[in-house]
Amino acid sequence: MTVLIPYASLEPAPWKNGGGSTTEIAVFPPGAAFDEFDWRISLATIAHDGPFSIFRGIDRTLALVDGPGVDLDIDGDSRFLLTEESPVVEFPGEARVSASMLGEPTTDFNVMTRRARCHHRLGRRSLEGISEFAPRGDITILFLAEGESLSVCSDTERIGMVRFDAVIFDTDTVWKLETTEATVLVVDIFLDGA
Repeated sequence: MTVLIPYASLEPAPWKNGGGSTTEIAVFPPGAAFDEFDWRISLATIAHDGPFSIFRGIDRTLALVDGPGVDLDIDGDSRFLLTEESPVVEFPGEARVSASMLGEPTTDFNVMTRRARCHHRLGRRSLEGISEFAPRGDITILFLAEGESLSVCSDTERIGMVRFDAVIFDTDTVWKLETTEATVLVVDIFLDGA
């Protein structure tokens, strides 16, 4: 079944270290805690320099959606500038990651999958006019990262999205996407052993 997750219905949760907040978009199993989820999708707003939490057994992908970005120190021996020029970074949840601000606060789309149970791919796609979309994962989530609105329709459903809304797709259907101009993030989650 296809599910719309309106951003306006979500509540941010502040980080314990005061460095920002996270807005959970979707998690499986529903309501799972950090040490129990198979996969988790969220938006994180980074407001101050500081370390990321450690998530053992988790693979992570971050994509910049708002703000100037951050300078990431990964395990003390690698640096990555998450900016408009390089808007996506992948790293293991065990890595020691520390973020340094590049001026203003930044908002990142965050995908986490427990590698013993599933894995993910994140793609970024620019849209204009009408295009076709066929979900490829066992679970596929589309997130409207930029643009005022996006219409998602099949032969039987029509869903209207505004910025930061997400849709979890029925993966047996081919969809039409219609917008004046938008950027979407597509997460395909593959259940290992399914």
